[in-house]
Amino acid sequence: MRALGAPGALGLGVLLALLPPPAPAETFTAMLSVRRALGSEGRLLRRLRTYLREESARLRRIARFYEKVQALHQDPKASVDNPLLAFSLIKRLHSDWPNVVYSDEAAENTQALHDSFKEVEQELPGAEDLDGAARALMRLQDVYALSVKGMANGVFQRAGAGRPPLYSPGRRISLSADDCFHVGKVAYDTGDYYHSIAWLEEAVSLFRLSYGSWNPEDRSSLEDALDHLAFSYFMAGNISHALSLSREFLHYDPSNGRVARNVAKYEKLLEMGTAVSAGPLQRPNGTRLQSRDAYEELCQRPRGQLAPELHPHLGCSYETNGNPYLLLQPAKKEMVWIQPYVALYHDFISDDEAETIKGLAGPWLQRSVVASGEKQQKAEYRISKSAWLKDTADPVVRALEQRIAAVTGLDLRPPYAEYLQVVNYGLGGHYEPHFDHATSRKSPLYRMKSGNRIATVMIYLSAVEAGGSTAFIYANFSVPVVKNAALFWWNLRRNGDGDGDTLHAGCPVLAGDKWVANKWIHEHGQEFRRPCSANPQD
Repeated sequence: MRALGAPGALGLGVLLALLPPPAPAETFTAMLSVRRALGSEGRLLRRLRTYLREESARLRRIARFYEKVQALHQDPKASVDNPLLAFSLIKRLHSDWPNVVYSDEAAENTQALHDSFKEVEQELPGAEDLDGAARALMRLQDVYALSVKGMANGVFQRAGAGRPPLYSPGRRISLSADDCFHVGKVAYDTGDYYHSIAWLEEAVSLFRLSYGSWNPEDRSSLEDALDHLAFSYFMAGNISHALSLSREFLHYDPSNGRVARNVAKYEKLLEMGTAVSAGPLQRPNGTRLQSRDAYEELCQRPRGQLAPELHPHLGCSYETNGNPYLLLQPAKKEMVWIQPYVALYHDFISDDEAETIKGLAGPWLQRSVVASGEKQQKAEYRISKSAWLKDTADPVVRALEQRIAAVTGLDLRPPYAEYLQVVNYGLGGHYEPHFDHATSRKSPLYRMKSGNRIATVMIYLSAVEAGGSTAFIYANFSVPVVKNAALFWWNLRRNGDGDGDTLHAGCPVLAGDKWVANKWIHEHGQEFRRPCSANPQD
């Protein structure tokens, strides 16, 4: 799926053909980039293994020196009256000990590790990636109503007792106290105390369990978590709990004057009775997502739509569409919905074709953008990377376009359709409710001089383990990811007006690597293929 009013793909595709592959950036916005980051860490592991091997050898040599000298000190027969022993003592103290103590070997090993790290540093995720990954966890927490404590324990389970996990990974990975602290601090830094409290509570709980131990990778501590959690509760109006946490902080760091002043402030507020009563915390809601509850309910719905017996007009069929191309291998059509018209074509592409398309697009993936007026910009409500493929990029792309034309009966010749857009969703990747068609005549879509987007074909190039459904908000149904299937719907009514019932969203990917290919077909060139109805309201 793509932002409303994105620029004409034909021009963009020509530009992309002339540009070099993008540099590694924005790792969290595409799972392909995340997998590449895994490869970078693999190289770091090999370099760290070399460092550990060299350091172990160095420490073994030092241990041998220690054991040799210690044995002399413990042997009552080893007297310095022996001129040889006296000589060896003087030599050790003059040269052996300085050689051991001031050896450059440790520094050389460390420098080699630093140099190895610098070799891959440009490939590594940055601060934006870390914050984006933290926001992804909060997004999954919200959309799928997941328990923060469960997520910290590696369990993807909805809040509340007795509910089965939404996803059970083959290997459970727990988050550390420092991990939870970072997620909470990302929320804290944006004034989102609803999320900061939940994650910092978990961080405090885990830090308490491990207090006194130290991990070289940790950047935060129990005191950090208590400090941020206390202020979060204060901002949420719970002064008494903020006071309790601040007092606990002072137990560990009694000399901290700032926290001591906070304690005095909280005590005074409570004595004066001016503290705001602590009500239930409300989740923040962006102004653009007015249909949040319906969207999230559809994403959580296990089967995607209501019971099939309630929709007797829906069914499956083999379709040739009157096209000779489909006579020997008819399309496997599943009617998903009547209004709006949505159909799912099973086995639309093969595994090999899907892998070819992903391989062609991979080197050219760029952060997906959305329309903001007449401009394009990145947005938190769309997390993915995308690339455009011309039909001349590979015979597989050309064959796929012919297949789309045969199944839809529409004209895909330029400029009646945009190039094939290939999208790889990122960590918790999603696209909140939007229309594919332009809702304003000022949209850059009209620069193609071929009218609005009349139809969408979205091909699922991969399977996912959980999440990632396509939810139609007003129509109240969603379609789960079906590998190699193609989802088709009309964006415009026959009279040319946009169909408001096609408001749709890509639900966050809970687990897996979601790839789709979008083909947007425009209304010009389709006048005799999808003619107007006699009813002007159609």
